[in-house]
Amino acid sequence: MERVSTWWKTELNHVELELPRSADEFVNTFRATQAYILINMDGPAIQPGSRTYRRSWIRDGALTSTGLLYTGHPEPVREFIEWFSPAQFEDGKIPCVVDRRGPDPVPEHDSHGEYIYLLWRYYQFTHDRELLERYLPRVEKAVDYIESLCAQRMTDEYRDGTPLQQACYGLVPESISHEGYSAKPMHSYWDDFWVLRGLNDATAIANELDRGDLEERFSRLRDTFRANLATSFERTLELHDINFIPGCVELGDFDATSTTIALYPCEAQGVLPPAALQQTFDRYFDFFKQRRDGHLEWEAYTPYEVRVIGTFVRLGQPHRAHALIEYFMKDRRPPAWCQWAEVVWRERWTPKFIGDLPHTWVGSDFLSAARSMFVYEDDGAVLIGAGVESEWLNLAAGVTVRRFPTTYGTVSYRAWRDSQGLHFDFEAADEVPRGGFVLAFPGTMVAVDVTGDCDPAPEVVDGRVVLRSLRAVLTIRSTPMLREPRWN
Repeated sequence: MERVSTWWKTELNHVELELPRSADEFVNTFRATQAYILINMDGPAIQPGSRTYRRSWIRDGALTSTGLLYTGHPEPVREFIEWFSPAQFEDGKIPCVVDRRGPDPVPEHDSHGEYIYLLWRYYQFTHDRELLERYLPRVEKAVDYIESLCAQRMTDEYRDGTPLQQACYGLVPESISHEGYSAKPMHSYWDDFWVLRGLNDATAIANELDRGDLEERFSRLRDTFRANLATSFERTLELHDINFIPGCVELGDFDATSTTIALYPCEAQGVLPPAALQQTFDRYFDFFKQRRDGHLEWEAYTPYEVRVIGTFVRLGQPHRAHALIEYFMKDRRPPAWCQWAEVVWRERWTPKFIGDLPHTWVGSDFLSAARSMFVYEDDGAVLIGAGVESEWLNLAAGVTVRRFPTTYGTVSYRAWRDSQGLHFDFEAADEVPRGGFVLAFPGTMVAVDVTGDCDPAPEVVDGRVVLRSLRAVLTIRSTPMLREPRWN
């Protein structure tokens, strides 16, 4: 009993969060979710549940693996990669799911990009070059398969056809990877976001392994696909006369929970019309408030919506992120167990389908969203504290983060605010990112004076403090901004 208890305490505290007492349930859920993921695993097989979903999807596995890497658990990720990889088909296709019957041949075109992403993500956190080299042939085959899919939509028929066909030009074909399209396959942008991410990561893998021949080929495919995807959005918005990012080409449907992956983890916002992207999440938040405040009839929802927390952090709207946290935390079942089912019913005793409880793909979305509040990578920089609640900083203890893994090594810090300004004690383990460590704590303030111990001295860029040192002890004095923050 003591041995097992000690093991769990160690496993759930690779990362430590010390927040005000009002955030105890948030911290408890962050820790418990890690345990549920490990419990739901069947040997090396990552599963979203142990009852309804006793199968291993590469979609769930890739995103859950990311949550494990973010919380200091690389070994289960390596075991999952080793177990899942042999299921790749001879033509390079990555199966959507593997179970005791073997790989499932159902076409879901997000799978190939997710597999490549998983390999690169694991390498970024572990620098396990041997594994990356060993699986490079599988990456190459997966890219070959992606190229064959795109070729099916690059014919004269799609280039010169109906407006709908032209909007599909260069994308991957219809699939049912998005459960909303299970009745009839659609050209889902969920698939295309993952294709773009996969081609980006394949290019990065080739570069890292000094395979210039593959890097040139992969980057050429990526750039062509990226251009076709950007054109597709323009045509689809015009086709359906909409001003938001749709879920698929055919329907022009609103699906912000799906569109979140464009920002994270697919980093595809550069191909999206900026006004449509902003409108998508403004519209989602309007819907969210109506549901929360009782102005909208609803029966059920899926807590995959927790991933939108991270989206609002990345959009510079932390107040919205915290509004979502407060709402979704109330729908854990039972609350003290710190877990979500796949489906939440308004009437909690409704005798209908709930999926698995706990459902750890939902849980991994929460881990990734929660992590973004304290630290996340963005375009060669590491952003610090972008989603931290301002009121937490005003308390004496402030916020303390210990050993958060990043692609540049672990990050630890303590931050608190008093009459002198924002105090920040910081330590990172391995490497200063190209863009530095960027202090992004929310609030209507711009840094004007920075004092303390930091070598080299910090810079102030657009009002934000940028560190290019692995250690710093700072006090930051600020002045009010001249404009209202975007979340208002």
